Amino acid sequence: MSNPKVVLVTGGSGLVGKAIEKIVKIENRNDEKWIFLSSKDGDLSDFNATKKIFETYKPTHVVHLAAMVGGLFHNMSHNLDFLRKNLHINDNVLQLSYENNVEKVVSCLSTCIFPDKTVYPIDETMVHNGPPHPSNFGYSYAKRLIDIQNRAYSQQHGCQFTSIIPCNVFGPYDNYNLDSSHVIPGLIRKLHDIIQQGGKTFTVMGTGKPLRQFIYSLDLAKLILWVLRNYQEIEPIILSVDEDSEISIKQLAEEIAKAFDFQGEVVFDTSKADGQYKKTASNAKLRKYLPDFEFTPFSTAITESVEWYKQNCKQARN
Repeated sequence: MSNPKVVLVTGGSGLVGKAIEKIVKIENRNDEKWIFLSSKDGDLSDFNATKKIFETYKPTHVVHLAAMVGGLFHNMSHNLDFLRKNLHINDNVLQLSYENNVEKVVSCLSTCIFPDKTVYPIDETMVHNGPPHPSNFGYSYAKRLIDIQNRAYSQQHGCQFTSIIPCNVFGPYDNYNLDSSHVIPGLIRKLHDIIQQGGKTFTVMGTGKPLRQFIYSLDLAKLILWVLRNYQEIEPIILSVDEDSEISIKQLAEEIAKAFDFQGEVVFDTSKADGQYKKTASNAKLRKYLPDFEFTPFSTAITESVEWYKQNCKQARN
C-alpha cells in the first residue's frame, strides 16, 4: 500500500476540528493519518513556529481552520487585531504549504466576508463585489485574501489550494465566552447560567428578527472531508444548509429554550444592535456536486449541542 496521506488540521481543537476528528474516527480509514493542532503546538502567526510545525509533521494535505475569531461586539472593537493576526496566520500556512510541497490545502472562510450591500442569495462569485459589513471589516478582508492567495499560488506555482465558505457553524466544543462567542454558543451559555441561578427570564440581545443559516459542525465536517478528497476547483465553494432552512434569532432562542426545557420567559432587548439583517447564501454549487446530501434537522442539532454543553460546561471554553 502507498504511504498514507498526512493531513494537518490547523485550529484542530476548535469547533470544526473536533467535528472532523469525530467523523474520521468513525470512518477509521487507514489511507489517511490525521494531526489536529491546537494553539499549544505553536503560534501560526509566527513564521518560524509555523515552519517548525511543518518540519515536524511533514503534511501532504492541510485543512486550515485556525483563525482569530469572535462575535459581533468583539469584532467591532478589535478590527485591527483581527486583520493583522489573520493576515500573518494565513500567509504563513499557505507559504509553508507551498515550500513543503503540500498536495492540497483547504482553507476555511466565512459568509460574513461577503459585501454588506449586495443582492441575495450570495454565491461564490460575489466575495469581492464590495466592502464587507463595517462591524468586522478587519476579519473579512484577511479572509478574502486567502481566496486571492489561492488563485495566485495556483497561477504561479500550480498549487491545489482552495477554500470553503461555511454559513454559521455550531455544535460541541464551541467557544462559549460571553464576550467573544457567536450567537448559538453565547445563547446556550447564557441560558445555562440563568437556569443555574434559578432565573425565570432569558434576555436575548437585539430584536430577534435577523435571519441566519446555521450548519451543524458534524455536517460541515463531512462536507470538508468531501472537499479535501474530491473537490478539484481552486474557486471557493459555499458549504451551507439550503436557503429555506434560514431561521430567525427569535426562532433560535425558542429552540434553545425548548432544548433546555426552560419554562420561563424569552424576551428581546431591542436597544442592542442586530448586526446584518440577513446574509442568505446559495448552496447551488454544493447541490450540483452533492444533490442528495442530508443535513441534520436543526432541532436535533440544537438538542445535541445543548446536551453536550450541559455535560461539559466545566471543561468548555467559557
